[in-house]
Amino acid sequence: MSEKSQHTNVLLALLCFALVVIAVGVIGFFTLGNEEEVIQGQMDVTEYRVSSKVPGRILEIRVSEGDYVHVGDTLAILDAPDVRAKGTQANAVEDAASAMSEMARNGARKEQIQGAYQLWQQAKAALEIHEKSYQRVQKLFDEGVLSAQKRDEAYAQYTAAKAQAKAAESQYDMAVNGSRREEKMAAAAKVQQARGVVAEVSSYIDETVQIARIEGEVTDIYPHVGELVGTGAPIMSVAIMSDMWGTFNVREDLLKGMKVGDEIEAYVPALDSKLKMKVFYMKDQGSYAVWKATKANGQYDLKTFEVKVRPEKMPEGLRPGMSLIIR
Repeated sequence: MSEKSQHTNVLLALLCFALVVIAVGVIGFFTLGNEEEVIQGQMDVTEYRVSSKVPGRILEIRVSEGDYVHVGDTLAILDAPDVRAKGTQANAVEDAASAMSEMARNGARKEQIQGAYQLWQQAKAALEIHEKSYQRVQKLFDEGVLSAQKRDEAYAQYTAAKAQAKAAESQYDMAVNGSRREEKMAAAAKVQQARGVVAEVSSYIDETVQIARIEGEVTDIYPHVGELVGTGAPIMSVAIMSDMWGTFNVREDLLKGMKVGDEIEAYVPALDSKLKMKVFYMKDQGSYAVWKATKANGQYDLKTFEVKVRPEKMPEGLRPGMSLIIR
């Protein structure tokens, strides 16, 4: 092959290589340079944990993970013998307090009232005798027949009989009127106090039967039948399926003026459909969160914001954990 032909082949090879490089650059400019930013999030749901105010042993679990429960459905039953014993004690205290209050309100028994009346009548009879005796002695003293000492002795007996009659009458009045107002109020207060204790223990007994407060789906059950659970220890978690939302972590340069109340469209791969959602929460994730440093190229640092969105209409089949894609 001549030297001229070799030179021509080298030029053609260089030209082809240059054309390939230019073509790759053009393709990269129109494809990679204009590639859409994809932001991925996921669906979240509000959950509440079922727990008891009293410690006890799991006697029965009425539901399984994945069950949908309604308000009032029985979820779990605990055995708490200590609480039941306190309930028996509280009921006994209430009965005793009620009996004392009833006694204070009703006053003395009929037999006591009758006995006090008889003592009063007896004292009155004695008073009449001593009064007549004193009057006779006084008359004899006035006539000079008896000494002053005899008159004074008769007067002392008359005065004592009068005092005894007054005391007997007071005892009778007390038996008829019953307890004082303050005593009745104190007895009634004791009853209210006992009823408060009974109500408190009853609330603890109610806690041994755990029911659903809000309808939702049972996601996790923690203890097994026969295990002990402490005060406030979670027994199970229930997801409130009617309260689902989506969460995205969006770099601030991709927010593009997004604000609370804006509507966005997200793609749900699991449902292969698009979903209209409304932004209801935005907050920066702080310096500890993911951020992108750009100071090295003369620009600025970019923070990440947590954006929460809620579907305008809940589609059938949407579940927590499903991915959401926005472009």
